[in-house]
Amino acid sequence: MSPTDQLSTRVSIALLGVRSEAPVRRNGGAGPSDDGHFVIGGAGAAIPLNPGSPYVVRQGRLTLDGADLGMDVQPVTRPRFYDLTTADGTPYEKIAKLHGKDVLATTVVQTCVRYDESQRCRFCAIESSLRSGTTVAVKTPAMLAEVARAARDLDGVSHVVMTTGTSNGWDRGAKHLARCVRAVKDAVPELEIQVQCEPPADLQAITDLYDAGARSIGIHVESMDDEVRRRWMPGKATVTLDEYRAAWREAVRVFGRNQVSTYLLVGLGEDPDELVAAAAELVDMGVYPFVVPFRPLAGTLATDVDHVPAPHRGLVADVTRRVGALLRDAGMRGADQAAGCAACGACSALATVGG
Repeated sequence: MSPTDQLSTRVSIALLGVRSEAPVRRNGGAGPSDDGHFVIGGAGAAIPLNPGSPYVVRQGRLTLDGADLGMDVQPVTRPRFYDLTTADGTPYEKIAKLHGKDVLATTVVQTCVRYDESQRCRFCAIESSLRSGTTVAVKTPAMLAEVARAARDLDGVSHVVMTTGTSNGWDRGAKHLARCVRAVKDAVPELEIQVQCEPPADLQAITDLYDAGARSIGIHVESMDDEVRRRWMPGKATVTLDEYRAAWREAVRVFGRNQVSTYLLVGLGEDPDELVAAAAELVDMGVYPFVVPFRPLAGTLATDVDHVPAPHRGLVADVTRRVGALLRDAGMRGADQAAGCAACGACSALATVGG
């Protein structure tokens, strides 16, 4: 399969999903979608499960209308650490999830000060999983250290993603993230950790996260178009793009070039040329633009109220191809990050084009 065909297929299944069983899947939460987790050609992939999709996983191969597309696809096996509980009876699965093939992911605080409907990011359902009882509100450092050790020992987890809902404090959640990072690194020093948070009001928090042991950081803006930001994420839009730029520059200074990333969502109504130009600005700063298609997620305002469809496949492929070229020219690959979303790559097609 040519690189062009690989990109087209990868984008298509990200938007249309596949018909398959998937022992490991994610429901609700902050996004980007309700996914099953697979290994496609040796790489992790997060793909929606859609009983109406024309793509079918059959005997370890991806097929379209019965034709073998030449891609090996295997569902990720349910991890053994999911069978364990803490001493107080909390299932490990409620504390952290397996993402992709070897990533431990957790939202250390499952509430957000911006979750009121007038402020909420319209693609986010961070509190829906809490309300459904599939997670706990606050993960303690001790909990996370215990689960991380088991996930490493039993299932070969190699890196960790820690994100958080936004708090009211100056740190916007970074202080608790730092405590959790330190506990996991003390318990399992070889696990690399990415942290994710909004730009803290005091940028010292970025150094504090590094000093705690994190080696990659995601500061996610989702769009660099202020009109789009106000429409889609009214609460986060009160944090200015200048504040984001200051945080990214400081994070690159502390963590290093290509160890800082941000999500850019395709399909929010932003002009594609402007989106690619924004990605170019980020790359020039040393920030990896993790390009991911918007996908309808149950429990979000975009899905349940606005009924926004997923973007056209051609748009996602075009933006992904162009951003991938920017990354290649800059010598920036997601796989070179120490940990996190870009290092995993499961939610984006950028790795298909060398990004």
